[in-house]
Amino acid sequence: MIDLVKKFFGKSTKNSTVEGEDSVHDLRIATCALLLEMSRVDGEFSESERESILSIIKKEYEVDDEHVTAITEAADKELNGSLDLWQFTNLINQNYTQEEKIEIIEMVWRIAYTDGKLDKHEDFLVHKLANLLRLTHRQLIDAKVKIREVMGIAGGNR
Repeated sequence: MIDLVKKFFGKSTKNSTVEGEDSVHDLRIATCALLLEMSRVDGEFSESERESILSIIKKEYEVDDEHVTAITEAADKELNGSLDLWQFTNLINQNYTQEEKIEIIEMVWRIAYTDGKLDKHEDFLVHKLANLLRLTHRQLIDAKVKIREVMGIAGGNR
């Protein structure tokens, strides 16, 4: 199945500077791994979080259900075998523009707010990811405000 995914991913890229099917495949897995980590950081991995991740990956990377499943399975395997998140964010930093990295942090915020609230562990992780992705605090907060508005989440700082 992984060979099928690698073959498929050779067809398109999110960023034209990415070369080769392995790079495209790895970037999608890296992004998915960050989303999976966010969904699990509070100790609960709900069905709505899983569905949100699948929906985001499917929409952002224009892949079908079979490929979304392959991406999430590969990302889960990579995440479980990793010591930290640097390997994923480093790959993203090397291949994505600042705007694309902001889009990724917006995806992360979407997962954090899937249940309508922000847990302290989720808040910590999104700040850590923004730092690893070399985003400014302003970019992080602008992304947060944008996603809260899109998702219809009102309220104070959380």
